[in-house]
Amino acid sequence: MSAVLRRGGLGLVAWLTGIVFFLPIAWMALTSFHSEADAATNPPSFAASLTLDGYREFFGSGGGASPWPALANSVVASLVSTALVLVLALPAAYALSIRRVRKWTDVLFFFLSTKMLPVVAGLLPIYLFAKHTGTLDDIWLLVVLHTSMNLPIAVWMMQSFLAEVPVAVIEAAQIDGARLPTILARVVAPIALPGIAATALICFIFSWNELLFARVLTGVVAETAPVFLTGFITSQGLFLAKVCAASLVISLPVLAAGFAAQDKLVQGLSLGAVK
Repeated sequence: MSAVLRRGGLGLVAWLTGIVFFLPIAWMALTSFHSEADAATNPPSFAASLTLDGYREFFGSGGGASPWPALANSVVASLVSTALVLVLALPAAYALSIRRVRKWTDVLFFFLSTKMLPVVAGLLPIYLFAKHTGTLDDIWLLVVLHTSMNLPIAVWMMQSFLAEVPVAVIEAAQIDGARLPTILARVVAPIALPGIAATALICFIFSWNELLFARVLTGVVAETAPVFLTGFITSQGLFLAKVCAASLVISLPVLAAGFAAQDKLVQGLSLGAVK
């Protein structure tokens, strides 16, 4: 009976924790369907009439700017940088986990140490570099930056995932004459696919949500969705419903990617948890 009660208690705690994390999203979704006047009331009104005005203004029906260029820029920056990260991180993780180089732990620490530098500390040098090279307001500059920022964490994650790949399978492929690119593409990648999917999803989320560099280094042409979202915040007038509507729409690609890859994400994050 005690084991049943313990499992029931843990299940209740898990449900309560999930509800606590879900409440802000539900609140944002409800507020996005209210008028600006109803959204600004304190305390908020749950029985306020619903409207799509916030979404209409977000999509530019009221004469405002269209969000589609910013959304397209975010898609390009996130997908291309994530693909580049996977291409670069897979052989690096292979060299650190399966065919380990000398002092591989020091290499891993170096990768991790690059994430310790505050992002704002590198903002001015990167801005000056972009200004002198003519790459300000260029989406491909963001692709390079997102790739460099996500590569260390991707190598760190994939190293632990690839450490679970049986060495005997790789040796059998080598006996059959397979070279390194073939081994990575046809042997290592399929076995470590859940871990690769988890790494890709996390890199995609980090790239999609990045705001600081996008805010400073882009203007009109390469503006991303988070930067477009900040344009709804003004010092005059009401904007809460529009911001909630924009936030919900901009969050949908990340939520959709997480839902589509949830099984791979759980498998990838649980690799190595049980020996």
